[in-house]
Amino acid sequence: MNTLPFELYAIRYGTVSRRASENFIGADPHESGAPLDYFVWLARNAQFTVVVDTGFTAESAQRRRREFLRAPAEGLRLLGVDPARVEELVLTHLHYDHVGNFGEFPRARLHLQEAEMAFATGRHMAHGCFSHSYELEEVLAMVRHVYGGRVCLHDGDAAVVPGVTVHHIGGHTAGLQCVRVWTRLGWVVLASDAAHYYANMDGVRPFPIVVDVGRMVDGYRRVRELASGPQHVVPGHDPLVMRRYRPPRPDLEGIAVRLDDEPLRSV
Repeated sequence: MNTLPFELYAIRYGTVSRRASENFIGADPHESGAPLDYFVWLARNAQFTVVVDTGFTAESAQRRRREFLRAPAEGLRLLGVDPARVEELVLTHLHYDHVGNFGEFPRARLHLQEAEMAFATGRHMAHGCFSHSYELEEVLAMVRHVYGGRVCLHDGDAAVVPGVTVHHIGGHTAGLQCVRVWTRLGWVVLASDAAHYYANMDGVRPFPIVVDVGRMVDGYRRVRELASGPQHVVPGHDPLVMRRYRPPRPDLEGIAVRLDDEPLRSV
């Protein structure tokens, strides 16, 4: 492939404690679970800068009782990226923790699956089991951007820029997409919520917030097929990501890691 490889980063901006029953369908409700971390992602090379998801706001964190470690935009600035100058922004889906700050990216073209836009504005949103994970004002703002021509709605697999592609997975939401990035290691896949934890994939233990369990399980296979190797699939919320990869520099320990490095085998 002639495309320049991308540097790829995960930026941690929040966390919350979880019980096992909140992470896996059928888990013992008395069993303690792993914390759930919140990330946004950055892919860049000499030609392109692509941000994946924008996290939740401080207001959402307070209302939903999440620990807000830092604004996602602050994490990007620590890596030398000004959100106001970003031109390509992928939204893996419209849940509050993935789309909460897109107003800080005024120049960006927004990449979203058409199925997600339809789902977030369709009949299922009349039920709290589906709508709880969305913020109405953020969905309304996205509708306005669709009308304004700013949203690039994809129907399945598509290229964002050379070396960055999106792929419709579904399962967790009707229009969830993962992101595949060409790096010096080959293809690395940001699973986002196609797999919240490594254990969701490895043990085929689906996450409880789900629209279609069958599609969620099929997604575990799909994200692995898209990656150059199974070790190059990065789950969307697993705290192990911060331990399996190295920070780009010492002062970013606990804040960001390089996903275009081989994961540490000892973890």
